[in-house]
Amino acid sequence: MSLLDRTLLEIFPQDSDSRDAAKARLDNLVMPHWALGDLMDLAIDLAGMQRTIKPLVDKRAIVTMAGDHGVAAEGVSKFPAEVTVQMVHAIIGGSAGVNALARSAGADVFVVDMGVNADLRDLVEQKKLINKKVGLGTGNIAKGPAMSRAMAVRAVEGGIDVAFALSTKYNIIGTGEMGIGNTTPSAAIAAVCTGKTVEEITGRGSGLNDAELQTKIDIIKKSIEINKPNSKDGLDILAKVGGFEIGGIAGLIIGCAAKKIPVVVDGYISTAGALIAAKIEPFVRDYLIFAHRSVEPGHVHMQEFLGCKRPLLDLNFRLGEGTGAAMAMNLVDGAKAILTDMSTFDEIAVTAPEK
Repeated sequence: MSLLDRTLLEIFPQDSDSRDAAKARLDNLVMPHWALGDLMDLAIDLAGMQRTIKPLVDKRAIVTMAGDHGVAAEGVSKFPAEVTVQMVHAIIGGSAGVNALARSAGADVFVVDMGVNADLRDLVEQKKLINKKVGLGTGNIAKGPAMSRAMAVRAVEGGIDVAFALSTKYNIIGTGEMGIGNTTPSAAIAAVCTGKTVEEITGRGSGLNDAELQTKIDIIKKSIEINKPNSKDGLDILAKVGGFEIGGIAGLIIGCAAKKIPVVVDGYISTAGALIAAKIEPFVRDYLIFAHRSVEPGHVHMQEFLGCKRPLLDLNFRLGEGTGAAMAMNLVDGAKAILTDMSTFDEIAVTAPEK
């Protein structure tokens, strides 16, 4: 049995008894009923995920998956493909956006080479980079599949490996990514999974003008038409129109769900990874916390498909890397604190309101 198949057997829905116990406590906290709104709903989710009314979210990690894309050659990004490896060095050096925001959240940042088109063995040997490389960038989805099905499985299992390794030290993990051109495969994944049109799903990414946006839309349509991904098969979608880092994110989510670890999902590309994970195993949805809503127009459709009514933040982000996940970490900590640190009416002898 493969690592992926074994891991899927370990994924179960949230624990209903823990959810009920958390709700009973929250119902009696010293404040008007449900006065802290969405954070109280999140507190119930944390209890259900970790199977306790005293969940822990103090040991935090952001995992930035990196990979290159053959479709970048079609001019779907404002940035040249070599920026992927340059930004990998920046993140490892601690100077990127995700580093700044992760520090403010008390989170450690890990960078994983899923498929960067460069030889990064020196960074791996220095233990600055986790090596799960599947290939030197994906195929050009405008001309054929991104990867073989076997490579898709390797990408997902690479993410599972990372989740399992981090599960011994961390109790909450955020997703992130780096890969020039990766909003294009993400949009293709979103269109296939949600059934929305490519026009509804596709945005300007790194800042495309109107003509460039239309080119991007045309390329995404072409990639779906040429590759014909099976909308019911997550691995087929990943293989046909996905990316190595997107597969890594899917695997990270699957691995965290198996270990009962909450996953804070970052932006548009991370949510594409969540779509793949949910196609492979729908129960992973029970372990997702949606950090924010991207300015990419398709993001709302992707989140709604995964059951998210409203993410924690809406700040016009469109960076990725794990920046939104880092920003949301302290809100998750606040949800936990409501459940574990506030008193009930009975505990401090405050008169409860009339029911």
